[in-house]
Amino acid sequence: MLRGVHHIAVIGSDYARSRRFYVEVLGLPVLHEVYREARDSWKCDLDAGNARIELFSFPAPPPRPSRPEACGLRHLSFVVRDIDAEVARLAKHDVACEPIRVDEYTGQRFTFFSDPDGLPLELYEEA
Repeated sequence: MLRGVHHIAVIGSDYARSRRFYVEVLGLPVLHEVYREARDSWKCDLDAGNARIELFSFPAPPPRPSRPEACGLRHLSFVVRDIDAEVARLAKHDVACEPIRVDEYTGQRFTFFSDPDGLPLELYEEA
């Protein structure tokens, strides 16, 4: 029986840029970070609340289609209490968010933005 999500793996094209975005801009605490010499790869475990984000670097990763909608993982969504405050905080870091929308089925507000490699990320407001 599945008990939840343990982690989500993200590969960045520029490790330092991606690490700065996820740690300094999004504010995810680093749990563990290691350089894996045999793979010429960094791995950084980030605390995303009820799951971890594993941030990786690899030499010359191929680009991943993102938009228009591509088959596969669509986006990562983060729960927030005050979406207006989070959008304003991201704007201070020059992160552009789409206009806030309302989920027609749940009535909850949400918006999308992208990480440095164009991976779609979502803020989903839960009161």
